[in-house]
Amino acid sequence: MSNDVDVLVIGAGACGLAAAIATHDAGASVAIVEKMDRPGGNSSLSTGSVPASNSRFQREAGITDDPKTYVRDLMGIAKETDDLALVERLADVSADTVEWLIDTLGARMALITAYKHIGHSVPRLHAPVSRRGQDLVDDLLRFVEERDIPLAVGNSVESLIFEDGAVKGARIRTDEGVSEIRAGKTILAVNGFAGDPELVKRFCPEIAGAQYFGARGSTGEAIRWGEDVGADFANMAAYQGYAAVAYPHGSLLSWTTIEKGGILVGADGKRFGDESTGYSGYAQIVLAQGEFAYAIFDQKIFDIAALEEEFMELVKFGGVKKADTVEDAARLMDLNPVAVAQDVALYNEAVEGKRADRFGRKDFGLGTLKAPFYVCRVTPGLFHTQGGLRIDRDARVLAKSGKPIPNLFAGGGAAAGISGRSGALGYASGNGLLSAIALGRIAGIVAAEELQRS
Repeated sequence: MSNDVDVLVIGAGACGLAAAIATHDAGASVAIVEKMDRPGGNSSLSTGSVPASNSRFQREAGITDDPKTYVRDLMGIAKETDDLALVERLADVSADTVEWLIDTLGARMALITAYKHIGHSVPRLHAPVSRRGQDLVDDLLRFVEERDIPLAVGNSVESLIFEDGAVKGARIRTDEGVSEIRAGKTILAVNGFAGDPELVKRFCPEIAGAQYFGARGSTGEAIRWGEDVGADFANMAAYQGYAAVAYPHGSLLSWTTIEKGGILVGADGKRFGDESTGYSGYAQIVLAQGEFAYAIFDQKIFDIAALEEEFMELVKFGGVKKADTVEDAARLMDLNPVAVAQDVALYNEAVEGKRADRFGRKDFGLGTLKAPFYVCRVTPGLFHTQGGLRIDRDARVLAKSGKPIPNLFAGGGAAAGISGRSGALGYASGNGLLSAIALGRIAGIVAAEELQRS
């Protein structure tokens, strides 16, 4: 039976779009199907930051970096992983990936030098100036349109076509019913399973009570399809959380506000942990202490965060409130002003070296907190899972035997990530998008090459 297309890409986030572009440019025909009514997925909700080590942009900025340093950074926070070779592979291709996006395709991105963010020892995040993932997605969509690559939204995949031990396309549900698209190669570029409470409870129980703030399409199809075809999995208990989702606005409070020296207090007005743990790892701690937490920071921190468009939108809509004193900031959120003022004073004493921070924090950003103050009510969130289908260095999905399942590739949320074996502490900024775009690109190139050789 002849194929309808050389390569079928399932999912139209950054991974799927990158895969389709790479496939097309490698000389194979390709089509994308997306179950939601618009492309983007979690990529649209991100900051669009893609880390790269030893990129030309780092070198031009005088920043010394290399893949070994990047791997050391990642494993320093993750501690353990089911697939060290994948971590090394993505670190090795990270610079090529970013330079492909910017230099070859024309993505509107630049190296961020104002901050490093969690997990990185040097600046290596490359992002849209707006820090909006939607801008990166819009660029990728433009590149897809320029190549006349078919993209069908509102078309959900029912199941993979699995015949004679090989994947041969997928069954698609449309308004007219279920039809088959047969393909020489299939690339799974769907989101993870963070939006499926049963799968989260099964694989990531420690964060199961947190609200889900990611894309609506993260419902774990790749896990179920993988089980159907006998695939292996890796890093299934790893996830990315976010400790400070502005409530009730639902947008992220920039972690710059905390990384640069801000603190989080609970409903009792007291701090409850080491905020420098990072926005992902700290989410579980915020979840454990109560429904809400309150971020407190000062003017010098505000001025840096103000460079980010999303932060200023949150300010515009009243999510961040200003007060002349810390006591007045506490009153804005119905917190005990005495308790908040006492904890800020204790924190400042730790910053000044007069005492050790009682939670062990050592990175105090820009120093002591001084009036005027800003406050924002936040809640912890689950954004996406970091485990998935085990893949080889060329994004081929592996069976439990360790051998590739013929014709099946995966990247992004569908594939195992590089954020460690379990929990959220192994998540470094940009891990998700690097896995998405790098693996999508690799899958597209290798799928096209395999077809050309067959």
